[in-house]
Amino acid sequence: MSVEDRRHSVSVAGVVVDRRGQVLLTKRADNGEWQAPGGVLELGEGIHEGLRREVLEETGLEVEPEALTGVYKNIPRGIIALVFRCKPIGGKLQETDEVTAFRWIAPNEVRKLATEAFAVRILDALDDGAPAIREHDGTQLI
Repeated sequence: MSVEDRRHSVSVAGVVVDRRGQVLLTKRADNGEWQAPGGVLELGEGIHEGLRREVLEETGLEVEPEALTGVYKNIPRGIIALVFRCKPIGGKLQETDEVTAFRWIAPNEVRKLATEAFAVRILDALDDGAPAIREHDGTQLI
């Protein structure tokens, strides 16, 4: 395994919660999965800055991060994800090259659409406790 293969990447995701307590799910264009919007941080980019950029790029919404709600590691791919609960503060939903659909859903519907590894991120974001720390294989928790 080369040094390049052993590096980790850091991603951010925003669990956007509206005034009714519904959460925004995005349907990814590349794999059809339902997830919270987010992506990989760029070098030299701050965490909140990258979070706002990723959510805006994928949804058209401007958000305000409220709390870090979890840290998740995809063990096989070496991706560390920082997940934040966010509130929408502007913008308008718009499909992009990365996202083909949106749904505002009640928390009890999350597990119907998202795989376990991504549903738990959303549900953890709705909990006011300490940030969760979890590991997964890309689909299931480990």
